[in-house]
Amino acid sequence: MTATLVAQAIAGGYAHRTLFEDLDLTVAPGDVVGVVGVNGAGKSTFLRILAGELQPQAGAIHLAPSDAFVGWLPQEHERIEGETVAGYVARRTGCARATAEMDAAAAALGDPAAAGPGDPDPADVYSAALDRWLASGAADLEERLPAVLAELGLGTAAATDAVGPAAAGAARGAGATPEAAAGVTEDSLMTALSGGQAARVGLAALLLSRFDTVLLDEPTNDLDLDGLERLERFVQGLRGGVVLVSHDREFLARCVTRVLELDLAQHSNRVFGGGYDAYLEERAIVRQHKRDDYEEFASKKADLVARARTQREWSSQGTRNALKKAPDNDKIRRRAASESSEKQAQKVRQMESRIKRLDEVDEPRKEWQLEFTIGAAPRSSAVVATLNAAVVRQGDFTLGPVSLQLNAGERVGITGPNGAGKSTLLRTLLGRQAPDSGSAALGSSVSIGEIDQARSLFGGSEPLAAAFEVLVPELASGEVRTLLAKFGLRADHVLRPCGELSPGERTRAGLALLQARGVNVLVLDEPTNHLDLPAIEQLEQALESYEGALLLVTHDRRMLSTVRLDRRWHVAGGVVTEL
Repeated sequence: MTATLVAQAIAGGYAHRTLFEDLDLTVAPGDVVGVVGVNGAGKSTFLRILAGELQPQAGAIHLAPSDAFVGWLPQEHERIEGETVAGYVARRTGCARATAEMDAAAAALGDPAAAGPGDPDPADVYSAALDRWLASGAADLEERLPAVLAELGLGTAAATDAVGPAAAGAARGAGATPEAAAGVTEDSLMTALSGGQAARVGLAALLLSRFDTVLLDEPTNDLDLDGLERLERFVQGLRGGVVLVSHDREFLARCVTRVLELDLAQHSNRVFGGGYDAYLEERAIVRQHKRDDYEEFASKKADLVARARTQREWSSQGTRNALKKAPDNDKIRRRAASESSEKQAQKVRQMESRIKRLDEVDEPRKEWQLEFTIGAAPRSSAVVATLNAAVVRQGDFTLGPVSLQLNAGERVGITGPNGAGKSTLLRTLLGRQAPDSGSAALGSSVSIGEIDQARSLFGGSEPLAAAFEVLVPELASGEVRTLLAKFGLRADHVLRPCGELSPGERTRAGLALLQARGVNVLVLDEPTNHLDLPAIEQLEQALESYEGALLLVTHDRRMLSTVRLDRRWHVAGGVVTEL
């Protein structure tokens, strides 16, 4: 089924705050609309409204046909205690809900006496529920799931054998490793999966879905390069419409056909035709025109105001002069003063009238921008860290043997598929995990700053300000709040428990910590996850001026090409290769 989703005059926000209003958007089959804007502009809120998960403050959502299947993939992979991979996929694809509705309709059909007067015919309800159950793909989900998991490198060896050599080859192409393949089956608990594994299960749910319109909130987070390519092929191959939020610039450039910009600073929204790169060009032109229009208006108004002021001064001076020159006759003096005053007053009124007739142009409000530097610590020893034939074993997975050396000031980009051992390599290199054989050594005077993939430094029930103060005891409470405010974390953030902050807010808190502390070894594990596009660009600028050692783990293709790197390490199947 093909469907059209229409948002008409939508306003959305939370509590008494409106983030956007008068938003109109039509999503037809084949449309891929990218929603962009700074963190807090309402991108996720808008997707939730489209999905029916949140009521708009104003406006309405229309779906044609009304029974079309709309699927929503939220930003974070919610982990329900006790839920298996199969249960998660059934829930995210809508199959679980469709099955429950069909079971309820079947029960009602079997007990017609339970239907009250005015209730719909149980046979009609069951027929509609059956159609929806079949459309959701629930009928063969159990058969399709093992093959897709194996294709993504998440199935067991038995599952891989069951789907044949083609799927096995695809799993190898996906970078499947013993660490990933042996640990995840349909019966695995979602709460036991790593971030990368959960991301792949989320991708599996998407690949298995049969939605007519798809809503994706940060689908690229935690996906490796192979996962990104699969996601791109899926989005590009959909017949139905797609609305997505993403901070992966390359993904946006390759997939979207239109861009919806939520401009928090100007409290406006606008749909740009064309792809993402065309949007960047057109946005720059539009903003320059707005700035030019305002400056022209402000200059013209200032000129007229100055001339009106001059006319008033001349009017006052002219009256005094007329009184001085007039004959010593009260009547003549009064008439001369009156004529001079009226003549000048008329000119003043003309200037004021011209000022009122000017078309008012509002000054473009400057967007809040994350501007920061990475605090520098005294230089470390010449050799920061070394591994010598180091081997680390975790269950059936083995990293190594690895021999490498990180020197002071070196900048290393680390890539590799999910589950390949990148995090294990970092832990071993930084002295947080001892190798099972071989050796690892950390240099002297090493000050490490880190943004980890899970943003785990700020979690739990402690308020953000209190948690931050513990990490930087040399700063007073006022200094901590001032610093956090610089990173967009103000009064309504600093008193909230860390665990209630969004992933983007926790990431900005981590960046604030990097500025407050001096570091000479910087470890960034998927730093672009949950950051908005302006913040990503600012992070890249901060890295340009940073002079210490850098270990950058990222699947952001534009960041890899933008950030200056001296070396590249690729990790696959527990083997580290220097590119």
